[in-house]
Amino acid sequence: MRPRILTLLRHLTNALALIAAAGVLAMLLHVTADIVGRQVFGRPVPATVEIVSRYYMVLIAFLPLAWTERRGEMIAVDVFASLFKGRWGRINMAVVNLLSFAAFSFLAYTTWFAAMREFGSGSFVLSLSVAVPVWPGYFVLPLAFALASLVSALKLYLCLTGTEDSADGVAFSEHGEGSASS
Repeated sequence: MRPRILTLLRHLTNALALIAAAGVLAMLLHVTADIVGRQVFGRPVPATVEIVSRYYMVLIAFLPLAWTERRGEMIAVDVFASLFKGRWGRINMAVVNLLSFAAFSFLAYTTWFAAMREFGSGSFVLSLSVAVPVWPGYFVLPLAFALASLVSALKLYLCLTGTEDSADGVAFSEHGEGSASS
């Protein structure tokens, strides 16, 4: 059962990171079309700034959050971490994962209510007389934070059970995507 959960979570985080990468390409094409439209035809693509800032940038910044957490590539300050070995190192990692879980859970909880408030009001922005709904972008944050908190909770569990490096032969947090641990 545990390998299936790890594999599912790995595939889900990979998929969201891939969607974020597709968002980079879509933003590139959108901005290029806006520049060409403005310079060549004298007609910019309406609401480019709003769509880039309210959709693309949010997707790019937040969707890969759980992916980076799973891979252990979040920004870290390891000044004292190298001093902890064995049991103390495991306790240190457990505390870090617990704090990460708490922070991501709190952010998921609070951003969910913000997203629901924006959804309820049907928030939008006007750009060149075009109404651009912005409320859908607010739901990216609770999704990203909830998945990152799930990854942190699973990393905490794996740390407490002593299986963080090799979770029943299923690669989870190391850089070897798709390879089994030995």
